Amino acid sequence: MIEISFGKLLLLAVVALIVLGPEKLPHAARTAGLLIRRMRNGWDNVKAEVEREIQAEEIKRTLRETAETARSAHDSVRAEIRGAGQDIRDTGDRVRDTFTETQTARIEGREPDPARDMLPLAHGVTPPPTDEPHDRS
Repeated sequence: MIEISFGKLLLLAVVALIVLGPEKLPHAARTAGLLIRRMRNGWDNVKAEVEREIQAEEIKRTLRETAETARSAHDSVRAEIRGAGQDIRDTGDRVRDTFTETQTARIEGREPDPARDMLPLAHGVTPPPTDEPHDRS
């Protein structure tokens, strides 16, 4: 804001008294005060509007950052769930293969051999041949 010292204000009042005269001086002072008040109010309004815009931009930026963080966390959780689901499917396949091999060994009348019968056939591994004769009782 414009800085006016007491000396400058007094000089301005003397010049105004000389130029305007004592009759018009009170009216001119009221008008000047009104104009200064309007300018100050206008300046305060502009200042408040700029501050609101800055706050709105900060809120928008915070929301964007929060949304990005949430999206990243969501993607991470989704990937973990997919990985866990694949692990569960793989375990289920191994259990099914082990069960199938165990049942096949029992149907053939032999005890299941973990080294031979519990290999996961679904993954392309076949049990090695044995020299033991199969007893089909």
